[in-house]
Amino acid sequence: MVPWSTWCRYIVSKLEYSFSNSWKSYKRGQISDRELQDAVWKNLFQGKLTYLHWNKGEAMSPTIGEQGSTLLVRKIPIADPTRVFLGDVVVLKDPANSENYLVRRLAATEGYEMVSKDEKDESFVLEKDQCWVLADNEKLKPKEAKDSRLFGPVSMTDIVGRVIYCLQTAVDHGPVQNSQHSMQRDSPVLEVELDVDDMMKNHKA
Repeated sequence: MVPWSTWCRYIVSKLEYSFSNSWKSYKRGQISDRELQDAVWKNLFQGKLTYLHWNKGEAMSPTIGEQGSTLLVRKIPIADPTRVFLGDVVVLKDPANSENYLVRRLAATEGYEMVSKDEKDESFVLEKDQCWVLADNEKLKPKEAKDSRLFGPVSMTDIVGRVIYCLQTAVDHGPVQNSQHSMQRDSPVLEVELDVDDMMKNHKA
C-alpha cells in the first residue's frame, strides 16, 4: 500500500512532467495556445512517468549486467542541470545513430573544465547545454566503451530519461545508484510505478 504522502509527491512529479512535456510541444509549434492547457491535463491523466528499456553490453558493468537487463527508465522531456545531475545513469540518443540509444553515466555538465590525461590534448570547458557521459566499466578503452572519450560532448537535449531500476534476473534486481538528489526525486515514482512482475514478463534473457 502506497502512503498518501508518497502519492502527493508522485502527483507533483506527474504535474511537472505534464507541464514540461506540453511546453516542449508548444515551443516546437506542435500545439497552439488553446491546446496547451488541454495537453497538460491530458499528459497528467494519461500514461506513466516511466518506460521499460532493454540494455545489453559490458559498457555499464557492474551497474547493469553484460548479458542484458530490463531497465525502468524515468522519462525526462527537457534535460537540463535542474533535472538531471552528475552521477545519474541516463538514456541518451546515440551520437552515431539517433535511432539507437545508449545508457551511460553523466560525468560533467556545462561550465566544467575537461582536462585530458594525455598532455597533448588541450583542456576545454563544456559549453551551455553540453554534457560529458562515461561508461561505468573502467576496464574498457574509449572505442569499446563508446562514450564521450570517443565522441566528445553531447547535447543535453539528447538525454531522454534516467534509469531508476535494473532487473538482471528474477532474483537479481534493484534500484540503480544515481545522484542522491535524483534518487530522492524518483522515490515516489519508483514506489508507484515499479512492477517487477511486468519487468520479468518483458525480460529477454
